[in-house]
Amino acid sequence: MTDRHHLLVHGGTFAAVGDRGDISGYRGGSAPDGMFVQDARHLSRWQLTVDGAVPDTLTPVADGDTARCVLVPRGGRNEPPAYTLFREQAVGDASFVESLRVTSNRPVPTTVRLAVTADADFTDQFELRSDHRTYTKAGAVRSRKVLGHGVEFTYRRGEWRSVTTVTADPHPDAVEETGTGARRLVWTLELEPHGTAELVLRVMARPHGDKRALRVPRSPAALQERLLAREGRFMEGVAFPAGWPELSAACARGLADLAALQVPATGPDGEELRVPAAGAPWFLTLLGRDALLTSLFALPYRPRLAAATLPALAATQATDTGVSEVAQPGKIVHEVRHGELAHFGQVPYARYYGSVDATPLFLVLLGAYTEQTGDTSLARRLERHARAAVGWMLDHGGLTTRGYLVYRADQGGLANQNWKDSPGAICSAEGTRPGGPVTAAGAQGYAYDALRRTAWLARTVWQDVTYADLLEQAAGDLRDRFQRDFWMPEHSFPALALDGRGRHVDALASDAGHLLWSGLLDKEYGEQVGRRLLEPDFFSGWGVRTLAAGQPAYHPLSYHRGSVWPHDNALIALGLARYGLHDEARAIARGLVDAASATGHRLPEVLAGYGRDTHPEPVPYPHACVRESRSASAPLALLTAVGGA
Repeated sequence: MTDRHHLLVHGGTFAAVGDRGDISGYRGGSAPDGMFVQDARHLSRWQLTVDGAVPDTLTPVADGDTARCVLVPRGGRNEPPAYTLFREQAVGDASFVESLRVTSNRPVPTTVRLAVTADADFTDQFELRSDHRTYTKAGAVRSRKVLGHGVEFTYRRGEWRSVTTVTADPHPDAVEETGTGARRLVWTLELEPHGTAELVLRVMARPHGDKRALRVPRSPAALQERLLAREGRFMEGVAFPAGWPELSAACARGLADLAALQVPATGPDGEELRVPAAGAPWFLTLLGRDALLTSLFALPYRPRLAAATLPALAATQATDTGVSEVAQPGKIVHEVRHGELAHFGQVPYARYYGSVDATPLFLVLLGAYTEQTGDTSLARRLERHARAAVGWMLDHGGLTTRGYLVYRADQGGLANQNWKDSPGAICSAEGTRPGGPVTAAGAQGYAYDALRRTAWLARTVWQDVTYADLLEQAAGDLRDRFQRDFWMPEHSFPALALDGRGRHVDALASDAGHLLWSGLLDKEYGEQVGRRLLEPDFFSGWGVRTLAAGQPAYHPLSYHRGSVWPHDNALIALGLARYGLHDEARAIARGLVDAASATGHRLPEVLAGYGRDTHPEPVPYPHACVRESRSASAPLALLTAVGGA
């Protein structure tokens, strides 16, 4: 695949198309190729040919909610194109729609043979990842059925059944076999002198178990109008800072992305909800940690995100112990998947609980939502779930037995279960990985905040003073313990983690800033940490690096060992403001806003850690999610931290 991918996102559906608007069925690389719904590729090939040849690109697809490009037949300087093709595409809920307009450039009648080759391989997204894993799919059968107005692709495996239907207006003159399983829809167009013909092609995906009565929008323009209306409603009423237009633009872009990244979920009573997905392309689904942080950042501006996220996570809260899912009673889910491999248990992610921090963050958001909005009804409704979450922290999480929240590597899932969840992300300054159970610093801050906020709920909403006193005591003990065990006097900085023997994992890492956000450190320690994070080895000019430069473990293009994460920096900025370090908070905000301004005001999931002094433009991280909910909401957190300053 030589051309770039362009992502079109709408709720739980996304399509990745190339510069010409084509989908090739490519099976590797940093981004999946195709149209995906609920983790399955429902359109694996979508290729336009004109008069038997691939057209040249006059204007490639540009980034946006609608893909538009201009194509011409191949020719030379002395042979001007006989016609021009204007291609426009958009995605809707489980749908993809394309308008294809062909305009003659000749003063005489012109015949054009146009064809679109389509296929649906229904590949699970996990099969397309670059980890070289293969999955047996015994009994799987793919079939194709020609319709009068298009073609239908069907996939069956046991009780699993998925369908993709391709229709066209006007109907194709023929639907041809290709010898590969794909089908070619063909039209012969007779154009008047300088005349125009237009085709509209519609793709409807029917994932397994989806019984909704959906309709494909009539055109990309109609769908674009619908998307813009949704974005407008999502931004309505938010007061952007007039004195800082670049921050205003980043907030607006982030809210527009959040509007597109809403996916369906279900609450405890079966109610239908829409919650923020983690990001496209790989994580267009509910991830507990991501949805919670996104909702926290947006809380002062869009509290309805929290009002949906909390019951959705309560509905998936673990009630039993499951080894492969890393489930324990009271634990909040890390990841929810709806694909074929999850359905058949070939990956553990149908409901996967490999997160040490989603559970305390659930409690943090519940307390913050109640305090911010004054609405106590949700806290009353979710009291049972909140108490179960506290129970998990005290029992299975390790607060009572080990004094801290602790996790162990999961061989079938994640080795690290804090926010830095890539292999090797938790390491010493030399790069060595800790042995045994891991006690990550940031998660202890979340636990401290969770205990304090839940104590407040118990005292003011649930009227349980005894429980409130118990949680406040547990929070105070955790704070005293942490500063004794994690502080590294030789660095005046907390350790990234403790290993299984309680020894410091001594990398200097950005996680220390999360301790400011949660308020775990005493004022003196907090001020030392905050100022240290703005020194040149940490602060790249675009943001705080995940790992300070100069350590052997540092790498500017590592996922978690030296890159710059917008959401990480948003938490740090909020923490700096909490400790009165407002100049430092503004420095981080300026760096992130400048990085967003260089990329159309959109913050990616992660940036490379190269310094601004030697690289005047932010260097992208090669495998970053283009649209990511935590990054989309990060400008809102910056607005909270520094206002329009």
